[in-house]
Amino acid sequence: MKLVNIDYMPNEEITEVLGLAKGTVVQSKNIGRDFMAGMKTIVGGEITGYTDMLITARKIATKRMVDEAENLGADAILNIRYGSSSLMSGAAEIIVYGTAVKLKSKK
Repeated sequence: MKLVNIDYMPNEEITEVLGLAKGTVVQSKNIGRDFMAGMKTIVGGEITGYTDMLITARKIATKRMVDEAENLGADAILNIRYGSSSLMSGAAEIIVYGTAVKLKSKK
C-alpha cells in the first residue's frame, strides 16, 4: 500500500477513487506514566512515556486505515492527515484518514 500526504500519486495514474479510508484508536495513560509525567512537569523536558504511547497509537490507527483501504481494493491512500483529541482525563484519540484510490496497473 502506498501512503502519501499529497493529493496525487507521482508517476502513477489514478483510475478510481474508492472513498475515505480511516483508522482510529483511543489510548489511555497508566498510573506509572501519570506519576512520571507529573514529576517531569516539575523539572521540564520531554515526557517520553507519552511520546511512546502516541507513537504506538499512531501506528495502530495507520494500520487500521490501511486495512480499511485494502478491504476497498485500494492500491494507495492519498492526502493522509492525522488528528488527535482528548476524550476525557487520561485518554486521547488518534485518527488518521485519507482517500483510498486504485492505480493503473503497470505492464
